[in-house]
Amino acid sequence: EVQLVASGGGLVQAGGSLRLSCAASGFISDDYVRGWFRQAPGKGREGVSCIIGSDGSTVYADAVKCRFNIFRDNAKSTGYLQMNSLKPEDTAVYYCAVESNLRSLTTRSADFGSWGPGTQVTVSS
Repeated sequence: EVQLVASGGGLVQAGGSLRLSCAASGFISDDYVRGWFRQAPGKGREGVSCIIGSDGSTVYADAVKCRFNIFRDNAKSTGYLQMNSLKPEDTAVYYCAVESNLRSLTTRSADFGSWGPGTQVTVSS
């Protein structure tokens, strides 16, 4: 069973940057697909980005393209989400997820089986 812990959230001013980390413990293969999601108050969970662990292919939600960068360090079993040029509308609880049965990119939360507890990101204007 994979266990995930996300960290790196916090309070930042608009235009600032944060890097989220998602450390995995338990059995995790380099082939796993990793995703980042977020949920703002009163809204549903939204897919932010996804990366295929084996080849590094990525996909981003339109709202974060050119500002966010997803990457992973398989040797450390850790995924990352570098967030730049943050906006107040990026404020949300951010969740990381992994899935062993995927071989394609997706930002659908229903496609992921293992989730971390979330980390709060607050962007002030």
